[in-house]
Amino acid sequence: MLSVSLICVIVLALAFDFINGFHDTANSIATSVSTRVLSPRQAIFMSASLNLLGALMSSKVAYTITNGLVDNSMIKVQYVIIATLVAAIIWDLITWYIAIPSSSSHALIGALIGSSIAYAGGLSIVKWDGVFQKVIIPLFSSPVLGFAMGFLFMKFLFKILSSYSQRFVNRYFSKLQIFSAAFMAYSHGKNDAQKSMGIITLALVGANMVDPESGVPFWVMMSCALAMALGTSLGGWKIIKTMGVNMIRLQPIGGFAAETGAAIVIETMSAIGAPVSTTQVISTSIMGVGASKRLSAVRWTLCRNIVYAWIFTIPVTALLGAFITMLFKILV
Repeated sequence: MLSVSLICVIVLALAFDFINGFHDTANSIATSVSTRVLSPRQAIFMSASLNLLGALMSSKVAYTITNGLVDNSMIKVQYVIIATLVAAIIWDLITWYIAIPSSSSHALIGALIGSSIAYAGGLSIVKWDGVFQKVIIPLFSSPVLGFAMGFLFMKFLFKILSSYSQRFVNRYFSKLQIFSAAFMAYSHGKNDAQKSMGIITLALVGANMVDPESGVPFWVMMSCALAMALGTSLGGWKIIKTMGVNMIRLQPIGGFAAETGAAIVIETMSAIGAPVSTTQVISTSIMGVGASKRLSAVRWTLCRNIVYAWIFTIPVTALLGAFITMLFKILV
């Protein structure tokens, strides 16, 4: 039978997934909406559907969250997971309110590390090798790969299409961008929804209700997938504007290059179980597309603010998670 604290974990995890859905809707549809390839309603429906499908296709990232970052045998109280989710949700809502596309993934991971350390009273609870290999390395490599993919893919398209008119290119890539947006939405669900799956499974392991090696229960996968799809269906218009309009001015071919390049990077990271930031990858891919034309095409001041949010996400959420955990230790 589920305890009250475990029910709270599940509700908060689904709330995080819901918020992640509308916070990160921009990841998969911002470029399609900004280039007017899809209407907002069409883009959101497609994104929600493929987020749902992608979330059900794999559990490697969820396994990393459950077993690869902290010693789950040491977490026996649910308030550690509750503090993790509350801290991540607070950060997501703050960055959504100020329209900065920060990483929900790193918010959750930072909060989990901080909460676990505060609970254990030491650093040994963290699997630092796993954090380094699955978080730190992808944290730095995936945005670089996103930029490189966007830049090189756009340069390649410029070269092979140089003899064609802009009107011809726009007409065909307006259709092709629908497929690239679908690919991006699918890859987003495949990586992002799994974080909450892993958190709920971690809580179930702590309650001795699930074997940590048995994988994610199907009801957890379905619940998280539906929560993210529902959040996606409501949209995150502030961040869509930031990524699709304010960062650079995109044409359909640029949107296609950015989405395809980013989706390839995210799919690769999902295959190795790395919980990367889809926000970082698509953002830097858009920057790469802009830079392939000319460096001045990118609004670097805005990009600098986004990078600051990336840098501060893990340490700030770690401190916030630790603070909330300490409050629980005092009060419970």
